[in-house]
Amino acid sequence: MTAPAPTPLTFREIFELPVSVDLRTAARAFGMCLGTAYRLIALGTFPCPTLRVGHRHRVLTTDLLRALGVDERPVFADEIADGVALTLFD
Repeated sequence: MTAPAPTPLTFREIFELPVSVDLRTAARAFGMCLGTAYRLIALGTFPCPTLRVGHRHRVLTTDLLRALGVDERPVFADEIADGVALTLFD
């Protein structure tokens, strides 16, 4: 029996990511399971560059966003209401 596919990240979750993420999070962003991500890394075909840190793989969020085709961060309505967007872009 195989495990169910992980739920892909939402747009909001993607834009709240830290500077780098673990391979599991990057795989979720692409809608793939961790096993597939490791296979693609071994084949050299993972959708974005990965960094090897010890025995683990990390992905820079900027590389992840670029591979997802995201050029800029959108402004959400609740951020404007909270004043967050105004402080980010002043």
